[in-house]
Amino acid sequence: MKTVCSATKASPLGVFERYLSVWVALAMLVGTLLGNLAPAPFATLARLEYAHVNLPVAVLIWAMIFPMMVSIDFAAVRRVGDRPRGLVITLVVNWLIKPFTMAGIALLFFGPIWGERVGPELAQAYIAGMILLGAAPCTAMVFVWSNLTRGDPNYTLVQVAVNDLIMVFAFAPIVALLLGVTQVTVPWGTLLLSVLLYVVIPLVAGNLTRRRLERRGGVAAVTAFTARIKPLTVVALIATVGLLFAFQARTLVERPLDIVLIAVPLLVQTALIFGIAYLWARAWRVPLAVGAPAALIGTSNFFELAVAVAISLFGLHSGAALATVVGVLVEVPAMLALVALVNRSRDWYRRGAPEVA
Repeated sequence: MKTVCSATKASPLGVFERYLSVWVALAMLVGTLLGNLAPAPFATLARLEYAHVNLPVAVLIWAMIFPMMVSIDFAAVRRVGDRPRGLVITLVVNWLIKPFTMAGIALLFFGPIWGERVGPELAQAYIAGMILLGAAPCTAMVFVWSNLTRGDPNYTLVQVAVNDLIMVFAFAPIVALLLGVTQVTVPWGTLLLSVLLYVVIPLVAGNLTRRRLERRGGVAAVTAFTARIKPLTVVALIATVGLLFAFQARTLVERPLDIVLIAVPLLVQTALIFGIAYLWARAWRVPLAVGAPAALIGTSNFFELAVAVAISLFGLHSGAALATVVGVLVEVPAMLALVALVNRSRDWYRRGAPEVA
């Protein structure tokens, strides 16, 4: 059974992963160029969606998180309740802090800072889109960030599962409160399909694969298999970034200033939420394999849900929808930077939070 301590002693990142930011930057550049030079194929791929969930992106995300799902040990999942602090941090940051700081930062930037630059109508629309992002914590990509920081896969699964359960009940009331919109229609198809695609199916497939490997060669067989397929996560991540930037290539070229104006407060929010959760975890002596995913879950966003709600409430070509799309474009590079920060700050973190089970 894998403990928190053993999870953090995994092998260091490989050469390809250490230069992941370079490959991602290239994917962003290539995706933007191809999306402008040959928009038709990407427009076709963008239309392959159901309930606002893009199916090619869903396949790539599935490929990203499957290796981590194989690593999940259900026997260890049952013991997560013995270490509740990481879960407490995740829930408090996601539901009592993040939506409200996002609203405050959005109002600050599109109020006194540069509200006059964009005009009151667009400013209100951008604020609405940012609030939708702040109220939708991440489901799928968290598994990738946890894996890249050598997080405890068992604990991460529980954090995501509990988060998703709360989102079913809390998302609409929080959005209604912060937007002042009484009729918030939650796209249940998007929410349920995303959880099915990004959590349930890969979890079942990973568990079946793990059981088969354990029957053949025990834990050593599982370790060898996950080591072999680990590059799949990185390749799928790079492909996802390239595809997302290709989908939005024309917007990136046509509205670069608006994208920058939206991206800046989103990056401020990202740094703030990560700092709160990461420092809290260290101060509370939460092991890094739990504390790092706890901080990253609160920092990243469930962009499919945010985009879907923005479109249903304000329209496909609204400023709110654009703000949620910018959230997609900003998130991956920002989260990779935070993953690098976690990996470089391991010694500092451990001096304040010795890794004990």
